[in-house]
Amino acid sequence: MKELIQKIRKENIGKIEENVSLKKYTTYKVGGRADLVVYPKTVEKLVLLIRILNQNNINYKILGNGSNLLFSDKDFRGVLVKLSDINSIEINGNRIKVGAGYSLMKLSRMAMKNSLTGLEFAAGIPGTVGGAVFMNAGAYKSDMGYIVRSIKVLTPDYRIIELENKELNFHYRTSFLKTHPKYICLEAIIKLEHGNKQAIENLMKNRLKRRLESQPLNYPSAGSVFRNPPNMFAGELIENLGLKGMKHGGAMISDKHANFIVNSENAKSEDIKYLIDYAKEKVKEKYNVEMIVEQEFVNW
Repeated sequence: MKELIQKIRKENIGKIEENVSLKKYTTYKVGGRADLVVYPKTVEKLVLLIRILNQNNINYKILGNGSNLLFSDKDFRGVLVKLSDINSIEINGNRIKVGAGYSLMKLSRMAMKNSLTGLEFAAGIPGTVGGAVFMNAGAYKSDMGYIVRSIKVLTPDYRIIELENKELNFHYRTSFLKTHPKYICLEAIIKLEHGNKQAIENLMKNRLKRRLESQPLNYPSAGSVFRNPPNMFAGELIENLGLKGMKHGGAMISDKHANFIVNSENAKSEDIKYLIDYAKEKVKEKYNVEMIVEQEFVNW
């Protein structure tokens, strides 16, 4: 790892953090430690970094805001690549060109300030643009698939290409990127509609208020744990089993919204994983419904 760090420094790729706790990089605030976190300064530096990592057979993971991940308690042997510095933004009329590392919540506010409607659903989603495209993040019956016209990606053979919306295979909480994780989202072109600034702001405030009232935002979590099965609500199924408020170690099935698992008291990843598996198993037993986990398990 020392040689790798020297190489990264020599190539001036970007900021480096060594031997860091993953609690700092996930919204669950759990996980072991990572050998290295690297923040490439530019797309060119990112390409160079990925080449170096592949040439040296180094395990790596692209990381957004860690808002949809559950790392294990084990140490992550390898490199986490944070795209925070790939965050440029250009607004031309109703089209926004934005870097993968840009905050989705910040983007929704930027759209509102420019009287653009279509991104209100993202006002409370704590991810990055790249992460949101990857998992087709959404809420209130809308998602990224409705507004993303195209994205620029780095392919596994180091080409930078553009993929159109129809090639991205957007479906409920999934996309081409999720099934092809070696493709790295670099930027997105988002097309919105012109709207009334005050109406957009009012809608965002209203939805944020509803979110605060219905979701356990006072504890670390990673949002909804399970996708809603067809014509059902995951939280309702779990609540009907009497599992609201169930604890395991420092984790708890939220007593406010049963499709959230929260880190209520210095939880371990194992505690959260136990509750996810338990809820999934009990719903299957009672309703014969196979729950699909929205969150990504890393390093288990």
